[in-house]
Amino acid sequence: MIPRDFIDTLLARVDIVDVIDRRVPLKKAGQNYQACCPFHSEKTPSFTVSPTKQFYHCFGCGAHGTALGFLMEYEHMGFPDAVAALAQDVGLPVPESGEPERPKPPPALWDALEQAALFYKKQLKQTPRAIDYLKRRGLTGAIAARYGIGYAPDGSPLKHVFADYTVDALAASGLVIDGEHGRYDRFRDRIMFPIRNIKGQIVGFGGRILDQGEPKYLNSPETPLFHKGSELYGLFEARAAIKAAGRAIVVEGYMDVVALAQHGVEFAVAALGTATTPIHARTLLRHTDRLVFAFDGDNAGRKAAWRALENSLEALQDGKEVSFLFLPEGEDPDSTIRTRGRDAFLHLLDTDTLPLSAFLVRELTRNRKLDSQEGRAALIKEAKPLLAKITAPLLASLIQRHIAELAHLQPDELSHLGLKPAMGRRPFPRPQRRPAPSRVRSLARTLLMNPQRVAEVETCWLDENDPLSQLVGELMAWLREVGPLKPQTLSETAKGSVLEALIDELMTDLLDKDESWDWNAEFDGAVKQLRDDWRRRRQQELSTRPLASLSASERQELTELARS
Repeated sequence: MIPRDFIDTLLARVDIVDVIDRRVPLKKAGQNYQACCPFHSEKTPSFTVSPTKQFYHCFGCGAHGTALGFLMEYEHMGFPDAVAALAQDVGLPVPESGEPERPKPPPALWDALEQAALFYKKQLKQTPRAIDYLKRRGLTGAIAARYGIGYAPDGSPLKHVFADYTVDALAASGLVIDGEHGRYDRFRDRIMFPIRNIKGQIVGFGGRILDQGEPKYLNSPETPLFHKGSELYGLFEARAAIKAAGRAIVVEGYMDVVALAQHGVEFAVAALGTATTPIHARTLLRHTDRLVFAFDGDNAGRKAAWRALENSLEALQDGKEVSFLFLPEGEDPDSTIRTRGRDAFLHLLDTDTLPLSAFLVRELTRNRKLDSQEGRAALIKEAKPLLAKITAPLLASLIQRHIAELAHLQPDELSHLGLKPAMGRRPFPRPQRRPAPSRVRSLARTLLMNPQRVAEVETCWLDENDPLSQLVGELMAWLREVGPLKPQTLSETAKGSVLEALIDELMTDLLDKDESWDWNAEFDGAVKQLRDDWRRRRQQELSTRPLASLSASERQELTELARS
């Protein structure tokens, strides 16, 4: 059995929009994404995917679930295969099936980070030196509150925050370090910036040294919750502004993000201690059609911009724009907007950005003598691997044509030199349509949350043509025996039984639900649908038989069914 905490970690790393979009092309619709449902035939899109809640729901057929559930339904995968496929996507090794489930460390990683964030915020209010630093940087209390900015005192004050400073969760969440001389706080005498995932949950921290010292910036290490190649600082806070502005800016540090927000430019995000990755670019291009990278104009800024370009090529799409803003040497977005103001900064974004295609060609031809055969050959050699990575077919073709002109070649001659025509993303093979997820499965899922209500369901209501009916009938009988237990306990109790696989799948369906979901209402709806369907089947069964063959009770039943 795959450990539950591994499933939690996997789903925290996976982006359901990316998983589904690679199989069913999605279009932005407000804060969500839509498509025609892959599970039933329809002309008007009713299949909705939520990037914030990380679940999908079809308002036509009722199909819904997490990324795991989608793979199981769409790719005809079993639970272990779906887990393995998603784990491979995000580079997580799947624990051996015989490995016992690891207990959840007390306190939970999420809880430890939230508790630390509250402590850091409180400490900021009580530390004039930290407040003065933020004021000197032009930040107000309102912007600090919006981003949850705090202060980590020197020493190891978390010893007094957590009742047990030795618990594994503190090290696993990156809050403390276990050194040769004992455990101590990772963040000390630093301005603290909580890092949130797209769901708004704190997954780590960035700390800026208050005075002098190294390192100047310190981020949380890689943890089960925090993966720096996937997360973007400020994206959760910037979502609405990105949508309103129709663009997003990527800057180098979290101080740039909050400084821009302080001056009314709220659609900025930052990578976290790493170059922009393909995952970062894909994530942002799902939120907007215009992406701008803002860097210093010095040599280091150009190198950082080039790495961002290289890692964005495989995320490019025709119709979406990626460009670069190079600020004067010695300036960054923070200093620029503080000295020049919001309007001047927005004017730079409107007039001084360099399209990705132009930046690519400029850097490829920099210091290269194209009036010689050797110089043109070197250009083609360096351009080939970059052009091969571009996933936007039209854009790639246009850039190839430009490169061919610079090399004094015809565009089709590039193919003879080993450069294949640009191809878009290879579409996944589309399986045959499957019927809408069964109502029997919906009932089984709600019974895990409402086991005490199993007494309200008659086994005969289950559709015998549904392949799940027999197993769900056994689930209902088992629930009557074990009594009302919590879902986690039901999962443990079912280990080794014929119900283990079913309950594992149903538990996966429950991962995207929060406490506000009305399970009783869903149960009532599922029961009503099953009961009504059974009544129709039963009425049809009785009405097709000769009247003389019906017993008195069957005749009475048929009469009552006809009236209902």
